[in-house]
Amino acid sequence: TKPLPPPQPPPPVAAPQPQQSPAPRPQSPACLKEEENYSFLPLVHNIIKCMDKDSPDVHQDLNALKIKFQEMRKLISTMPGIQLSPEQQQQQLYSLREQVRTKNELLQKYKSLCMFEIPKE
Repeated sequence: TKPLPPPQPPPPVAAPQPQQSPAPRPQSPACLKEEENYSFLPLVHNIIKCMDKDSPDVHQDLNALKIKFQEMRKLISTMPGIQLSPEQQQQQLYSLREQVRTKNELLQKYKSLCMFEIPKE
């Protein structure tokens, strides 16, 4: 008799991702540059340094900070789920977590079927 092929898990269901804060990422030079693009601290730091030195560059740095705020507002307005109310976002998050829990349970069932064990020779 031929062994039966392992059962195929159902295809993943694509669901919209909830609005979440970014997960911590490994620190590489590319990631540092990307995170720097979202940080206001370097600009604020430059403004404070210019104010301490009575530098004329403070207006240029303030303008750069203003532009950065405008860019971030545009970026935030395009994020998926931003149009949803906090209650709707919480409901969507609960639904997605429930899907993950169900899929983890199915995965554990498939693992326990002994079909995935490697035969010992």
